[in-house]
Amino acid sequence: MRKPLVVALCALALAGAGATPAVAAAPSPTGADATTGTAPATPLTDLVNDTVGAVADTLSGLTAPKAGAVNFAGTVSLSNCSGSVVRMPDSAASDPALVLTNGHCLESGFPAPGQVLTDRASSRTFGLLNASGAKVATLRANRLVYATMTDTDAAIYRLSSTYAQIKSAYGIDPLTLSGTRPAAGTAISVVSGYWKRIYSCSVDGFAYRLKEGDWTWKDSVRYTSACDTIGGTSGSPVVDDATGEVVAVNNTGNEDGGRCTVNNPCEVDENGGVTLRQGINYAQQTYPFTACFTTGNRLDLSASGCTVPKP
Repeated sequence: MRKPLVVALCALALAGAGATPAVAAAPSPTGADATTGTAPATPLTDLVNDTVGAVADTLSGLTAPKAGAVNFAGTVSLSNCSGSVVRMPDSAASDPALVLTNGHCLESGFPAPGQVLTDRASSRTFGLLNASGAKVATLRANRLVYATMTDTDAAIYRLSSTYAQIKSAYGIDPLTLSGTRPAAGTAISVVSGYWKRIYSCSVDGFAYRLKEGDWTWKDSVRYTSACDTIGGTSGSPVVDDATGEVVAVNNTGNEDGGRCTVNNPCEVDENGGVTLRQGINYAQQTYPFTACFTTGNRLDLSASGCTVPKP
């Protein structure tokens, strides 16, 4: 899992900052949000998150590659992950907006293998970014609609705002989830709201099964090596450069060459053969979700064509 790195002091040093920085607490070892329960963020929490975000802005300004027409508009920053405001192909402007991130980014910690969470109360906050990566608003969820780390690694929150309200207030449109499976060779951008950084590469292929610790994911997207994503990029939308649509959600990479351990996923083929690809990173496809949401952005796991794991 692409848990965040503690680099705030290094970033300020690189930027030549003269003031003593406020430093946020280190993230939990699992990479999930250290906050427990669903209590709303306090003003102090918001201040700390904004401070960390500002440091990330400074670092990304020094190191971030830029990707063509793909930008940060509609992406969001979480306390320790990335995400995006998304719509389904048939979503209406009047529908409550949705935010997509990873299941392992939940404020309550990692879902257990086989666990699927639906329709839970939430007051999670998200920093909404504009095209240049500047935070323009804090959005708040009212429900965790769906989350799992079984077969895929995804979480979808429902916001208290509609797409139309976000557009009217901030001039920002959601990203659209593609309803079709991406193809090998597709040029993609991984857009991290946490680091305000865009990684550009291509879909190298697909892992029949991707195993990491106790979790197994199906038909995972494998990037070419140029997408050398780091901690904090968990939950970033993977955008098809040609269409501008989201085709996957970034979630992990093999950091140390370990075999099927946490932060060292391995690929398992149809015959049980295991392949390790140190330094290579992965995402989980998102097109299956487009068949699971109906009128009003309502989750319907019984809908025709909805194949995501069910409780």
